[in-house]
Amino acid sequence: MTDRQKLRLGLFGYGVVGQGLHDVLNSSCGFKAEIVRICVKDPTKPRRLPMKHFTFNRFDILDDDSINLVVELINDPDAAYEIVTEAMRRGKNVVSANKTMIANHFKELVDLQWKHNVSFLYEASAGASIPIIRNLEEYYDNELLHSLRGILNGSTNYILTRMFNENMPFSQALDEAIKLGFAEKDPSLDVDGLDAKYKLCIITGHAYGMFMNPEEVFHYGIRNISTFDIRYAKEKGLKIKLVPYVGKVNANTITSYVLPRFISTDKYLYNVDYEYNGVITEAAFADKQFFSGKGAGGHATGSAVLSDISALSYGYRYEYKKYQQAMVKNYTRDHRIEIYFRYKNDSDRDLLSFEEISEQFSGRSCKYVIGIVNLKRLYEIREMLSSMDIFIINTGRKDIN
Repeated sequence: MTDRQKLRLGLFGYGVVGQGLHDVLNSSCGFKAEIVRICVKDPTKPRRLPMKHFTFNRFDILDDDSINLVVELINDPDAAYEIVTEAMRRGKNVVSANKTMIANHFKELVDLQWKHNVSFLYEASAGASIPIIRNLEEYYDNELLHSLRGILNGSTNYILTRMFNENMPFSQALDEAIKLGFAEKDPSLDVDGLDAKYKLCIITGHAYGMFMNPEEVFHYGIRNISTFDIRYAKEKGLKIKLVPYVGKVNANTITSYVLPRFISTDKYLYNVDYEYNGVITEAAFADKQFFSGKGAGGHATGSAVLSDISALSYGYRYEYKKYQQAMVKNYTRDHRIEIYFRYKNDSDRDLLSFEEISEQFSGRSCKYVIGIVNLKRLYEIREMLSSMDIFIINTGRKDIN
């Protein structure tokens, strides 16, 4: 059995996730890791621990040679980047949950850990309590992965569940998610689909070995959903979920996007409700597999951070096997998908350049069409879509291309 390294932690951030980690760490019987110092931003905020445990100067942790692991759990991606990169340069292992920071600097951070021979783990950044990165790294390391899709944002899933089950307006469901700590006070990252996109980019690096610039990936969130869209879904026996997707279009090319998606009763994701996440992998040999777990909340995310800390005590690090294999070389947005498009103005519909229309409806308050569009076109007009009185849902039907 490999000897476990004694870990002395410097913790950045003591919010919902930081406190959740503290709780699960104290409850762990398998090993002990000592939190030496906690760095926080606001000196006036009441803390549940004595102030002697806290510092407001990051270098009290970074300069401490006895601290061999930095755990970064703050909201600010720019500050997180400075902390993480400086820690690695100083030879410290790092665990992070900051999906925005990781997705926007992914390849640079991977190169930095190799250069300084340290380990950088970030399971909590992608699926909260679902160990999807470790599974992609270990279980699917040589597997031909056809696609991966799922619910990666517990906040939007909670909102959509409340709207569907309770006929609750979007604004009320959002307020409730914020009060429960599932969404931030500024929920833009969640409801606009950015959070899900950042997580998808991180997963893509491990699933296909491609480090995507998030700007290259199309995303569309749930901000403009209406009671009409919910009612349409119910009438058809469907639910609406925000579903990021990445998959192969040929042997060495992938595509990816984030869109709301219709989910029928026979699908795995249909019963993934409230703050839960769910991920589906489809592979050549393992076929279809489904992972589910809590996608929001301090203890759920803290458990994933704890798993990384435990792995580090054995000297674990990601090997990025799919990147080393370099089997996937190309990324395309030239990909046809079928969508439900709810709108008011015909000029808005014309902007999407539908290739085919299979169903359409025109009512007094709104209209919709179901038809095929090219992802490339959606990406071209992406900045216009958010300001239009419309809503887009991927029907999820296959065999279009």
